[in-house]
Amino acid sequence: MTPQLETGAAGLTIRWDDGTVGQFPFIWLRDTDPSGFHPDTGERAFDLTTIPLDIRAEDAAIEGGALRLRWPGADVESRFDLNWIKAHRPGQRRSDPAAVTPVRWRNSLGAEGIPRADAATLAASDDAFCEWLLDTKRYGVSIVTGLADELEAGLDVARRIGHLRETNFGLTFDVESKPDPNNLAYTADALPLHTDLTNQEMPPGYQFLHCLANEAVGGGSTFCDGAAVAEDLRAQNPEAFEVLSTVEVPFRFYDSVTDIRSRKTMIVLDDDGAVSEVCFNAHIADVLDIDPEAMVAFYRAYRELMALTRGPQYTIALKLCGGEMVVFDNRRVLHGREAFDPSTGRRRLRGAYVDRGEWDSRIRVISRG
Repeated sequence: MTPQLETGAAGLTIRWDDGTVGQFPFIWLRDTDPSGFHPDTGERAFDLTTIPLDIRAEDAAIEGGALRLRWPGADVESRFDLNWIKAHRPGQRRSDPAAVTPVRWRNSLGAEGIPRADAATLAASDDAFCEWLLDTKRYGVSIVTGLADELEAGLDVARRIGHLRETNFGLTFDVESKPDPNNLAYTADALPLHTDLTNQEMPPGYQFLHCLANEAVGGGSTFCDGAAVAEDLRAQNPEAFEVLSTVEVPFRFYDSVTDIRSRKTMIVLDDDGAVSEVCFNAHIADVLDIDPEAMVAFYRAYRELMALTRGPQYTIALKLCGGEMVVFDNRRVLHGREAFDPSTGRRRLRGAYVDRGEWDSRIRVISRG
């Protein structure tokens, strides 16, 4: 059955027989004309400044499964496949294979509940690799098992997703106790739960930590879902949540050759108001410089969030073994470490970052089939 077409002063309305209704402003139709995109690159080549904002089609009709429009001036026609224009009607977001509903977890998930995937299976199957990408995004964390005892083994998995994110610590980094450390990660001290590099303008997305050796006494890893903590804070103390999601505070990392600073809220919301990021690192929080009248409210909220991250109801503890790699969303999942005794054995993790955009891109490309 042919859809019904109605022409208005500013655009068209199309009604499909399944009840779907689409409203299409003329300016959108002209700007989105398929012929206005480069045939090879797919980029928009049409120049919006060449038409008036109040442009109106001289004629519109549905013919042979397509919407045809004739525009004034140079006898220009546009043709839209009806299935395409139905799927892309204004007012709804484009379908995205990388859009998944996050699973907010707490201590009850347990270490055994963290998604796991075998490295050989991931290497052999695009479908398995994509499902692992999706699971890791849902939970914000996963563990890859069966990696070879080679420096590049974990990085090979990361590079299959996309480009590694380089930071002032390099393209890759080794988490082990070192002399003259410039970061607490390079000591044997315990690390409270935190997210990495909150001092960066855009903190890295997914972090990869490939365990090469973990023979020392201690050195267990800890994780918590920062988004779940933040959502619980919203339910328990809306005022504290409002402060931490609106007040920007300074973060800074510096050493002899680096001084990187940024300002951001500790809780970041997406367009729908859901928690999309948590930026929490007490060790590189800079000297607080907000209005003195706002400080008491901020410290009250900050301390409450900090106390929640230390609550046993949120934390999962595990000890990585050689050949295992934990992968987690650094802008959602907080991670930490128990202290260890380097005199009792080696503990070395090989690390790297891949940004969220690279992660989602790989899901979309594989999903094309």
